[in-house]
Amino acid sequence: MEGVNPAAGDAGTVGTVSAAPWGSASILTVSWAYIAMMGADGLRRATLVAILVANYVAARLRDYYPILYTGKNGMVAHECILDLRPVRHSCNITVDDIAKRLVDYGFHAPTMSFPVPDTLMIEPTESENKRELDRFCDAMIAIRGEIAMVERGEWDRNNNPLKNAPHTHRLLLEPEWTMPYGKQQAFYPMDAIRDDKYWPPTGRVDNLHGDRNLFCSCPLPEDYSAARSQGSE
Repeated sequence: MEGVNPAAGDAGTVGTVSAAPWGSASILTVSWAYIAMMGADGLRRATLVAILVANYVAARLRDYYPILYTGKNGMVAHECILDLRPVRHSCNITVDDIAKRLVDYGFHAPTMSFPVPDTLMIEPTESENKRELDRFCDAMIAIRGEIAMVERGEWDRNNNPLKNAPHTHRLLLEPEWTMPYGKQQAFYPMDAIRDDKYWPPTGRVDNLHGDRNLFCSCPLPEDYSAARSQGSE
């Protein structure tokens, strides 16, 4: 195979395939099929639309969050990078807090802390319609309002909707509500969420503990052996 060094692998294998050991070059067919079906005109239009929607997001959010890497006319390329470092310095709200709060609004967070720490890199593709873009921007603007309440001291810096996010249905059903803010703020911070609410199955977890303490949630090997023995009886 062209580009593959037969001597690179162990035990007579061909070695690295598609830049990764044990990788599969067949994944490249996905990119090839996309390019082939779109054609030159389709790829150009998709690129233009992707750049357009990224700049739309930047235009809507620039009054609320600093935008990194803009050109001389304030434009961005196909991605919009929100700088959240000023927020962390002003009231100890981190990019993790904002990412988890976005779950309450029904969004998986964009890329975090890349290429700059404490940032969100938003890359809306050409397939996102204006309604979805506005829904996301409305959520980010509402979250900025929540951050402002922490900055003004109206909410405690360590006990607020962002630090406690995401809020699960189990918390809603608890007989006693102990948060210093209301259930409306926790679960339905925007009226639009009432008609299509996503309920996260898991609340706040300790990210660092999980990263530093690897554990397996799979059944033990002994459990498989016991199940096999019972099946043979």
